[in-house]
Amino acid sequence: MTPVQSSALPGTANGVIGSGPVKVGLILPLTQGAGQSAVGVSMRNAAELALSEAGATDITVLVKDDRSTPDGAREATQAAINDGAELILGPLFAADVRAAADVARGAGKPVIAFSTDMSVTSRNVYLLSFLVEGYVDRIVDFAASRGKKSIAVMAPENDYANVALGALQTSAARRDMRVAAIERYRPGGAAAAASKIAALGDQIDTLFIPEQAPAMPEVARALTANGIDSKKVQILGTGLWNDSRVLSLPALQGAWFASPENAGFNAFSQRYRAKFGSEPTRVATLAYDSVSLAAALARTQGARRFSEEVLAAPTGFNGADGVFRFRPDGGNERGLSVLQVNNGSTIVVSPAPRSLSGA
Repeated sequence: MTPVQSSALPGTANGVIGSGPVKVGLILPLTQGAGQSAVGVSMRNAAELALSEAGATDITVLVKDDRSTPDGAREATQAAINDGAELILGPLFAADVRAAADVARGAGKPVIAFSTDMSVTSRNVYLLSFLVEGYVDRIVDFAASRGKKSIAVMAPENDYANVALGALQTSAARRDMRVAAIERYRPGGAAAAASKIAALGDQIDTLFIPEQAPAMPEVARALTANGIDSKKVQILGTGLWNDSRVLSLPALQGAWFASPENAGFNAFSQRYRAKFGSEPTRVATLAYDSVSLAAALARTQGARRFSEEVLAAPTGFNGADGVFRFRPDGGNERGLSVLQVNNGSTIVVSPAPRSLSGA
């Protein structure tokens, strides 16, 4: 295996990873404000790990700093294309993806970005991220398969929950589940929402809470204070609950949520620690998988390597977090497991599929 050629990234410097004939731009938030971004650096390291494992002779990755701004993303993307990039990987943040996509579209180059905001997608602008829509589809399908019929929603007033709620209504209608109530709340208002949910009594058998991990202790206290028992009402969440702050909460024991299986990320983390001596951020696998995919396609697909036909192939691809495929509209489908909260850890109650073909 040819050693990976990698320039250092002190401060705001950009870099080059690999030595292959096919050039790929990797647009990352390496800096934010006056300092380095830990997330950006972790993703850059993950890209280096990907090429060290795939072999550095298929592609050259042109790493560009978008400075965590749309203007920076625009400039970084243009610089990568000027340097010969055939494919743009990244950026991470939605506004930066929009800016990068405008430049790439003008040059006829596809984009595989890392935002979770579906509004940034278009033809040839794909998202590799973990989409709330995917989490919701998986958990509602599983709940319906277990005989659940009537669902209530307790959701914060924020953008993430807005998207989750829209996906929930679509998924529930598809599975003939009745949405019995939707209670929204602002910070500090979970108790009032839980009181209204509790008043539904046996009209519901399922409660969906699209809340993020830092806010879940308050939500859990509200559930307990209002007598909402996870043994009587099945509580559902999203992949954001795969977090120690959630898994140990007494009110959530037995809750279900959709998530990539932990084994893939744990194995990736072990290899990352061995190479860099630090812990990767959770989104580092997005950079790892995108670079691994670009290298594999450059090796096997010839001139059509980054065409829409290849990138949106229905059979999909294998990544660190399991199988995935891009949809023609730029979204993605992932092979997700369903995990059950269990005394500070999780139990797999429905394994992730190993293949998406025909799904």
